[in-house]
Amino acid sequence: MSTTITHRRTRIVTLDQGEDILAVCHADDIAIRPDADGWSVWFVGEDGALDGYEEPYPSQQEALWAAKAAAEFSSSGG
Repeated sequence: MSTTITHRRTRIVTLDQGEDILAVCHADDIAIRPDADGWSVWFVGEDGALDGYEEPYPSQQEALWAAKAAAEFSSSGG
């Protein structure tokens, strides 16, 4: 079951392994999801486009920090 926080007006959604990002997230959300290699961070764009970092993070906390940093960058007009 997913959990959602809002950071700098950006929704950051933490999903369970295998949970469908597009079934839960909307455009401009950031999704964090575990997989076999770690925790992946995904950015949800218009029309369901997904973009993510190349390497997963070793922990959920590190992925969340990266998502929060991205949300701050986005809210600053970057």
